[in-house]
Amino acid sequence: MAVVTRDGDSGAAAGSSRPAAATRMVASMVRLDWLTKVWWTCLSIGLFAGIWELCWALGWADPKLLPPPHIFLGNIAEQGKFFNTATRWQVGQAMNEGPTAFESVMITVGATTARVFVGLVIASLLAIGIGVMIRYWSFFDKLVLPTVTLLSPVSPIAWLPVAIFLFGIGNAPAIFMVVVALFFHMVLATINQIDGVSPNLINVARTMGASKAQIYGRVIVPAILPGMLAVLRLNLFGAWMVVLVAESTGVGYGMGQVIMLARNTFNPSLVFFTIAVIGILGFAFDWLLRLAQRRILYWLPDTQEKLRGL
Repeated sequence: MAVVTRDGDSGAAAGSSRPAAATRMVASMVRLDWLTKVWWTCLSIGLFAGIWELCWALGWADPKLLPPPHIFLGNIAEQGKFFNTATRWQVGQAMNEGPTAFESVMITVGATTARVFVGLVIASLLAIGIGVMIRYWSFFDKLVLPTVTLLSPVSPIAWLPVAIFLFGIGNAPAIFMVVVALFFHMVLATINQIDGVSPNLINVARTMGASKAQIYGRVIVPAILPGMLAVLRLNLFGAWMVVLVAESTGVGYGMGQVIMLARNTFNPSLVFFTIAVIGILGFAFDWLLRLAQRRILYWLPDTQEKLRGL
């Protein structure tokens, strides 16, 4: 009896240890997968930079026009002082006064990032809300959709004078430009996502006695969420493009102002240094958005791995 009990205890312990071992194995695989992605990311960027350096070493790229990465990234302090664009907008202030080079870069990056984030949030909320209302009310559809379709092809640059006329200089015109650049396309994308919802889901909700408001709130909006997050991710890059154009016209300070300064002073190193900073910011934002997408849409299967297995 005692032997059987000990065997049973040992079997139970072995059974209970199997989930723990499986958990540890999965955790180790996740960590390995994360390291693999980091390695491939570094390899991709390193290969691009290496080809650029090779072209410079072979004399195919003029260092005065296309400086290699080791030149425009080698003297960060020298490049950082040009980010002190806020001081130049203050009368009687010299360029070498004010924050340090690192502080100037952080202030400029923070200002541009805040404009992108605020504009993206406003455009997303307005576009999704209006897109849902267009499909919810037929009258609203007939009244609003033609205007949205008419203004959607207009380039964001064409709205630049309007932004200056309405808001002057400052943060408002840059945020307005981001909102206008994303709003119309996101409204059409929302409508397209709603039209693509499976009729089976709607029919099941109707069979269970759901009202129109309940169908939209509990069926249609959750169904379009994966597609809208993908649209939001793509529009994130568009927001970065537009905000640089808006900042170049005069918002006080920002990455667009640095690009204009580099152009006016013919400073290619500053141009590529700013491009590198923008690229790092865009990459980080895209990674955070993809991470949030996986957390929010936890029920969706990983189709990427399935496609790779074909």
